Amino acid sequence: MFDIVLIVSLSVLGALLLLSVLFLLAVRGRTGFADWKVLGSKPFAHRGLHDKEKPENSLSAFKAAKEKGYGVEFDVHLLKDGTLAVFHDSSLKRMTGKEGMIEDLESYRLREFHLNKTDETIPTFDEVLSVFDGKEPLVIELKHHGRNAAELCRAVCDRLDSYDGVYCIESFDPRCVLWLKKNRPEIVRGFLAQSPRSYENLAGILKFLLGNLLLNFLIKPDFVAYKFDDRNNIFLKTCQKLWKVKGVLWTLVDESQYKAAEKEGCMQIFEGFEPDTMR
Repeated sequence: MFDIVLIVSLSVLGALLLLSVLFLLAVRGRTGFADWKVLGSKPFAHRGLHDKEKPENSLSAFKAAKEKGYGVEFDVHLLKDGTLAVFHDSSLKRMTGKEGMIEDLESYRLREFHLNKTDETIPTFDEVLSVFDGKEPLVIELKHHGRNAAELCRAVCDRLDSYDGVYCIESFDPRCVLWLKKNRPEIVRGFLAQSPRSYENLAGILKFLLGNLLLNFLIKPDFVAYKFDDRNNIFLKTCQKLWKVKGVLWTLVDESQYKAAEKEGCMQIFEGFEPDTMR
């Protein structure tokens, strides 16, 4: 009887050790990219330095951020005609009050959609890049829709080939990050994530894999951008401490959160205030 108990115990212990090793290996990423010296040198204004007069992801919000010397994070979608537009949601409703999906538009219609009842309209990717002209670093989030992930990735990267500035590309969708790994390994790539409980409309196993970074071994991100309130995650800590993958925290909404992210050595993406260090 004792021998059976011992064998079972050792088997369970061995299985747990093997599982632990697999988890450790799963969360590794890529390190050593030179652009982090620039990317990690300043905070990034989330969707520009926006307020009521300067809506999120608007040219005025981006110009305001540039004037203050901030880096900027923004979102890119692929339109029906192949144009790239800067906008957060696929749905037009929240920011424009109109029904429809941005992916169904052609570029000539962007001027019809005013942001938060201002004179600002949805900008193209080209217009936003022209604002910065390589002067400040950019965090570009890919917003795929349906099955257009590869097409979106290709279009963004092809446009950035002629952009003379420092940037990185990130996405919540591991398929986009994997595309970058396979097709554009020279570009700094990041994976966006949050606690499994923070995901909506996803299967439980997918929430577990994404939130705990267990697909990192496939996509090998240069950095992980994690939701600030969810950052006390053992898999995230292992990724950063053991594998030295760079950290980004979003979205910081006050000075205390900014200071906490700074203390933890993470890039800061902020919104709704201006960090003291940049005033």
